[in-house]
Amino acid sequence: MSKASSTVATTDNEAAKPKVAVVVFLLNGKKVLLGRRRSAVGNSTFALPGGENFEECAAREVKEETGLEIGATELLTVTNNLFVEGPKPLHYVTIFLRSSLTNTDQVPQNVEPEKCDGWDWYDWDNLPQPLFWPLEKMVNSGFNPFPA
Repeated sequence: MSKASSTVATTDNEAAKPKVAVVVFLLNGKKVLLGRRRSAVGNSTFALPGGENFEECAAREVKEETGLEIGATELLTVTNNLFVEGPKPLHYVTIFLRSSLTNTDQVPQNVEPEKCDGWDWYDWDNLPQPLFWPLEKMVNSGFNPFPA
């Protein structure tokens, strides 16, 4: 067990239980939808919409958070994220999916203003800062959510 893992496991019983996050790269041309988080974890960082069961969860979470209806989703990757700094350590397994709008005339809404400051479309090559740590890690690794 790595030092980071043992820190999480012994610091807080709740943190020892991995949580699953499902997030969606919602693409519109060469842009991706991001929102500024209002949360104890990653507050004020830009992140993807999402929450917890793959395809159905992704569609439900995007609708709940942005008011947008999405089409079929495709699994892109899964990451393991240990948040050892902050108010309490957390462990998230994040499932990254890709989708697109069912109707490109839809406009994102801030349906959960207590959780997000608002949604906007950002060019993948010119993302806002700071990014939420798991997203920043993927961007810095060269990950590209767009189809080849």
